[in-house]
Amino acid sequence: MREGGAEQRSADEAVAGSMDEVAQETLPSGFAAIDWSKPWFAQLGPRGQRWQQAALSSYADLLATMNADATEMRQTTGRGQRLAFIAQDDLPPGAAYEAHIASTGCVPTRHNLHDFFNGSMWFAFPRIKAALNARQSAELDVLGVGPTRGGVRDMLTLFDENALLFACADPSLSAALRGFDWRTLFVARRAEWGRNCEVRCFGHALLEKLIAPFKGCTGHAWIVDVPAGYFAWDTAARNAWLDETVSAALLGTDALTSRVFAPLPVLGIPGWWPDSEAPAFYDDTSVFRPGRRKS
Repeated sequence: MREGGAEQRSADEAVAGSMDEVAQETLPSGFAAIDWSKPWFAQLGPRGQRWQQAALSSYADLLATMNADATEMRQTTGRGQRLAFIAQDDLPPGAAYEAHIASTGCVPTRHNLHDFFNGSMWFAFPRIKAALNARQSAELDVLGVGPTRGGVRDMLTLFDENALLFACADPSLSAALRGFDWRTLFVARRAEWGRNCEVRCFGHALLEKLIAPFKGCTGHAWIVDVPAGYFAWDTAARNAWLDETVSAALLGTDALTSRVFAPLPVLGIPGWWPDSEAPAFYDDTSVFRPGRRKS
């Protein structure tokens, strides 16, 4: 999330301690580095690959392709404006990024991976993105743009930039995640993944970091309690349910703080990284840290 075209620092510096303060222009080779076989990128499907080819062609082609999809989808932003993507230079000087999106529907977009993945989330989870924009713009209405975002906007920024959706049908697995019980979550109950829990990458800065994955890469997990039948649904139905449920929670919850998240080292997710097949992978306490929480 950006303001006046420049990202603030307070929440960004808190995102796993490693997020770039401002995404730089991405060379075409950067877009070429997206490996669609990776599970965190595979969720973006054929649309992502079409956008990649457009981005490799030119900035103008990327915006045109994104806008063609937006026109077809008829998605709206936080205040019901029709979604569109504009060049970063078209953001009026001094305009607040989220407020501009809410009032016009136009998302300022740079020719880089950070904004590529941000745009992708407007299609993967459109209701969640609209809910985040609605809450952010409402906070701006009250507090204005200042040197810091404040607690609610920090939380919303962490979600937008670095969230994972941890869908879970078994409360004991959610408890293991909240309790930093990595051995239970990833080793002893490894077979439960895909049957009683799973993850979707949402944060666009997290996806950008996963271009070059590293063991310590950690997301902010938002735990979603799902019904028992969830894992019998196809992927599209699961994503639609998550989109509706999480967006409703974001809009309907007054107490939004960063404490709602649970840290989750991404490469520890079963099936997401070859080295994690060995139980010893989880012995690294610099990544799989013992918890400090009581619940």
